[in-house]
Amino acid sequence: MIRLRIQRATCPRPALILTDTPRPDCHICDGGGGIEREYGHPETGEYAGSDWDSCTCWNQKRCWLLLPLPRLPRALRRTPPGYSDEPPF
Repeated sequence: MIRLRIQRATCPRPALILTDTPRPDCHICDGGGGIEREYGHPETGEYAGSDWDSCTCWNQKRCWLLLPLPRLPRALRRTPPGYSDEPPF
């Protein structure tokens, strides 16, 4: 069974997508969608990073484009103007 939700994606361009979500009652991942596996350096045994193993209860590549969103004009991509403490009226 597919559990759909609307999500905002930014790559390759801004868009609204419809995507699947992990099964909340999954006994493998407890609804997280996967399991994080931490590993250590083979010689020293110290922390060297972590891997993410996706669970079989969902497919994170299953998504559909709903609506491409417009990009902001270059003038608005820069830092916003400073804030004012003046009342709006």
